[in-house]
Amino acid sequence: MNEWLVVWVPDRERWGQLPEGGVLGVTDLPTAVAGLGLKPGDPVFVSPRFEVDLDLLDFVRSKEFRSLERETKRNYGTDIRLLLNFLSSRGVRWRVATEQDLLDYRDWRCDSPLNPKRIGGTKWEREAAAFTRLYKWAKVVPMPVDIGRREDRAADSVSSRVSWLTPRTWGLWSNVGLRGHTRQGVPAAGWDSRTEERNTSFVQLELSSGLRRQEGGALLTFELPTQKLRYGRYCHGQIAAALTRSKQSRTFYASVEALGQVEAYVQSERAWAIDRAQQEGRYERLPYMRLVTEVTRGREPKVRWVDRDGVEGELKLTLLDWRERQWLFLEGPNGPEPAWLWLTEQGMPMLPDRWNTVFRNANLRCEAVLLTEQERRLGRNFRLAEIRGKAPWATPHSARHSMALYQLIVLNKLMETRFGLTAADRRDFALLFGDPWFLVKTLLGHADVETTKRHYLAPVSHLQLESILAIADADPSRREIEDLDGMFARLARETSGIQDVELLVDDLVDALPAVGA
Repeated sequence: MNEWLVVWVPDRERWGQLPEGGVLGVTDLPTAVAGLGLKPGDPVFVSPRFEVDLDLLDFVRSKEFRSLERETKRNYGTDIRLLLNFLSSRGVRWRVATEQDLLDYRDWRCDSPLNPKRIGGTKWEREAAAFTRLYKWAKVVPMPVDIGRREDRAADSVSSRVSWLTPRTWGLWSNVGLRGHTRQGVPAAGWDSRTEERNTSFVQLELSSGLRRQEGGALLTFELPTQKLRYGRYCHGQIAAALTRSKQSRTFYASVEALGQVEAYVQSERAWAIDRAQQEGRYERLPYMRLVTEVTRGREPKVRWVDRDGVEGELKLTLLDWRERQWLFLEGPNGPEPAWLWLTEQGMPMLPDRWNTVFRNANLRCEAVLLTEQERRLGRNFRLAEIRGKAPWATPHSARHSMALYQLIVLNKLMETRFGLTAADRRDFALLFGDPWFLVKTLLGHADVETTKRHYLAPVSHLQLESILAIADADPSRREIEDLDGMFARLARETSGIQDVELLVDDLVDALPAVGA
C-alpha cells in the first residue's frame, strides 16, 4: 500500500467520546495533541507504514504553515498528500524529489490523457504554491518546484469559478430550488419547507450585499445592518476583519428588502429552532459556551462574555473568527440562545461550508423539475449548452459574482443613458468619484482593481464596445433604451458565462420575480 493518510485535528468540542483507557497509551489525547503545538484544522501526515512523518509534523507547526487560514491549510494538506502518493508510487522520499519528479507530476495532473481527472492552470498554481512553501521551509536545494519561476506557473491560470445569473434567473432558481415550485409556479405536493425561509433569506442577503460565503454565513444577530442610507433603500454594516480574506474590516451594504426577509426568518424559523433546542436541552449539553454579557459601542466594539466555568473574557468584535463565533450565546427569554444568525433545524450554528450543500440540493431540484429524464441522464459536463441553460446552476459565490456584474452594468449604463456623459465627462466623473470598476472593487473588498477587471471584464467590455459603435450611428432615432432584463438576456446570448433562461423556459420566467440588487 502506497497511500498516505491525512488526519485533521478536530475542534475542541468535536473530539467526541474517547475511550476511558485512552488512545494508543495516551490517556488525554486532546491535551497531548495541543501540547505538540497542533491547532484545530491542522493536518497530520501518516505514511503508508502508518507512521507520523515527523518532518512534515514540524512543517505543520512552523510559522510558514501555521499562519495560513484554516481553509488554506486544508487545501494545502490535500495537495501535499496527492504529491506524497505520487512520489511514494515511485519509491521517492519527498525530501529528495527532483525537478524532474515534479515535472512528471505536473504532466500527470494537468496534461496526461491517462488521467481522467486532469486539473486546470489555476488549480495547478495553488498546488505549486503549497509545494513551494514546503520545500522552502525544508531548505531543499535546488528547489524541485518554485511558484516564483515562470516555467512553474501555468499559462492558462484564469479563475474558472466566475459564474453569473441574471436577476430573473435567480428568481427561477430560488423558486424552484429553494421554494419547491413546479413548472406551474406552485409548491409541489409534499414539499418540505422547514428551512425555506432561512435559505431564501440567505440568498437574498448574499445577492444584495456581495458578501463571501464565510462573511455572510458567520454573521451574528447583532451585526445585521440597521442604519439606513440617505434615501432609505439600503442599510450599511461592518464586516469583521477576521472573516475577510484580506483580514481588513470593511463596510457592506444590503437592501432593506433583503434585511426584511432575514428579519422574517429570525422571527419564524430561527425562533422555532431555538425553542425546540431549548426544550430538548441541546444547549445545556454543549461542552463549551460563552455567554455574552455586553457588546460595547463605538468605533471598535468589544464582546464581553463569561464561560461555563465563570471565566470572563473579551475581544474586539472585528477579531472574532468563525470558530469563536459558534461559542457565543445570548441570554434569551427562555435561556441561552446562539448569537450565530444562521441555524440548523436543530438550533445549532450552521457552519459556512454547509451552504454548499444547500446550493447543490437546489441545483439538483432545478434539474429534476426543468429537465427531461433523458436530459438528466447525461452528466452536466456532457450536456449541450442549450440543455444546461434549461436548469440554472448556482453556488454561494455565484451570488457575489452576480451582484458585482449587476452593479457594474447598471453603473455603466447609468452614466451613458441617464446622465448622457461623454467620454470626457466620464473621465472627469471618475477623477471626482471613482469609476464603476473602483466602486465595485470597494464593495467586493478586492485588494486590487485588476482582480475585479479580470473577473468581470468580458461582459462589461462588450457593452462599452457596443456603446462606441453606437456613437457612429448617425440616426439617433435608431438608438433604443433597453430595459435591464432585456439587456441581461442579450449579454447572456452574446458573451460567455452568464446564465439566463430567456429562450428555453420563458413561460416560467415571465411569472417569476427578479431576485437580487
